[in-house]
Amino acid sequence: MSYLKEEIFNEETTLNLINNYEQLLLGVGEDPARDGLLKTPERAAKALQFLTSGYDADPRKILNSALFKEEYSEMVLVKDIEIYSMCEHHMLPFFGKAHIAYIPDGYIVGLSKIPRVVDIFARRLQVQERLTHEVLDCIQEVLRPLGAAIVIEARHMCMMMRGVQKQNSVTTTSAFTGEFRNNETRSEFLTLISAKLH
Repeated sequence: MSYLKEEIFNEETTLNLINNYEQLLLGVGEDPARDGLLKTPERAAKALQFLTSGYDADPRKILNSALFKEEYSEMVLVKDIEIYSMCEHHMLPFFGKAHIAYIPDGYIVGLSKIPRVVDIFARRLQVQERLTHEVLDCIQEVLRPLGAAIVIEARHMCMMMRGVQKQNSVTTTSAFTGEFRNNETRSEFLTLISAKLH
């Protein structure tokens, strides 16, 4: 076999979570010994560890691993980056897309690193507002660009499945630094993320 992707889980954490999920099933009136639920606590324990794996990763290290000196000083935009995160208030998912741009000042970064940074911050218990600033601040701190911008559009299951139960609402957050606080640059960014160029 030329390639094997393997998930590795902390055994002690997994066992603790399995016990907690068994208690949760009992708490909602289910039987953890029922055929369909026999392996659910283990599956849920591993799923939760994956969904919160961002706590164990360093986004700054990811960016620093792929910095390249380059005299390019126009906007670099990576848009439609899929986001899957969990709301810290209800531990229900929210999901959507991030659009991120920066204007280099002597250094560019490998393009795949920007979505990886998004994943690291998204795979934590989050609120969309904080996620927006954490991603932008990390890019600004490591790349030191002339400016950076981010827009996140997301649907929140805590609003769709419970509470107000609004199925079609989308939450949009944004943040800008440097040149993107200039109206002309910000307008170009917003036009590009709205355009269907591909």
